[in-house]
Amino acid sequence: METRSITAEVPTGPRMSEDPVELVPELAEVSAALFKATGNRSVPRTTISLVQLRAGQIVGNTYLTVLHTGFLRKAGESEERITAVASWQDAPYFTGAERAALALVEAVLQPSAHGERVSDELYAQVAEHYDPKALATLTIAIGQVNFFIAVALIAKPVPGRSFTDPWK
Repeated sequence: METRSITAEVPTGPRMSEDPVELVPELAEVSAALFKATGNRSVPRTTISLVQLRAGQIVGNTYLTVLHTGFLRKAGESEERITAVASWQDAPYFTGAERAALALVEAVLQPSAHGERVSDELYAQVAEHYDPKALATLTIAIGQVNFFIAVALIAKPVPGRSFTDPWK
């Protein structure tokens, strides 16, 4: 297992020397399609951002964490709610539907010692809060962030900048 130095200099530029969107222009189309699919209003955009923030935290990616924190701030979310995403299980700031969504993204991204990551029980609990279209949208939102987790971990864009800014 590779260990990281806690005193090492943090890179100021991305790992990849070229913008992935310029190398593979279809990526912009995929991104736009996923954003459109998750923006169908069956799940509040805030819930989607909470889920995607939690995903960034789980995989330890600063770029995604900063990005989704910024989205939540722009949406007017309180600092308490944003900060508490990391410890949502015992935080008083989230609705039952938001808790279900956060539990679902954790199940998808974290290995399970008990077999299946998304158990029938968890699925049933989430389905209590989301109708079929909303549940499909939530699933797409988790898939969307998973798609970009790979890009973010490999390309290492600079936190606090748009994905294309670091390459210019």
